[in-house]
Amino acid sequence: MHPQPAIRTASVALHANTFRRPIPVRSAPQAAARYPLGAPVESAPLAQSMQLMGAVMSYTRNTEIFGEDEHADYVYKVISGSVRTYKILSDGRRQIGGFYLPGDLFGLQFADEHSFSAEAITDAKVLVVKRSAVTALAARDGAIARELFDLSSRELRRMQNRVLLLIKSAQERVASFLLEMAERAAAGNVVELPMSRQDIADYLGLTIETVSRTLTCLESAAAIEVPTSRRIVLRNRSALNRLNG
Repeated sequence: MHPQPAIRTASVALHANTFRRPIPVRSAPQAAARYPLGAPVESAPLAQSMQLMGAVMSYTRNTEIFGEDEHADYVYKVISGSVRTYKILSDGRRQIGGFYLPGDLFGLQFADEHSFSAEAITDAKVLVVKRSAVTALAARDGAIARELFDLSSRELRRMQNRVLLLIKSAQERVASFLLEMAERAAAGNVVELPMSRQDIADYLGLTIETVSRTLTCLESAAAIEVPTSRRIVLRNRSALNRLNG
């Protein structure tokens, strides 16, 4: 059983050294002072409420945000940078569950404990909000309840699509991943990848060699262009969509 502290702490692991930093949970008046009139506040009810109730935490690259089997006491939203969720399998392999970009919520759990760990891919700022506060707000506000339901449904669909993805060929998996990232980044045909090739491999259930070989194959077929290891240009979306099925 895990203890239930009044204020959860964020574990920040750097090599062999660790330190713990408390997450301040602001009351409504404190939050209002933090976001004075005239400050930019997102218009969606849930986003606005989370911004008022939450605290922004900074995490350096590869720092843990929460661990598998820890109590799911908080909900998280990426403000800047990027985050991955992952699980270490019994044979020591890492399976990445998802990538989260600015604007994405993560840590939404139906259970009381996290089924995955989460850590920053790059330096990241994350809005941290008490889960109980969000739940109580949803019980009083139908619009926020609908938003939470939509977000949970979207996450469930993403997980279902990923299960289907893992039975496809390497080219189909990589093509699907690139199209997904292009859609989420909303930057046209240029995809800036915050994650490494190893991250992509662990997400798609492939080896890093297979991912690199598949990207080279797609580039040779003029479906993509790879100016750098982190930048990919989609040159032929039709070809990628055919691979995506």
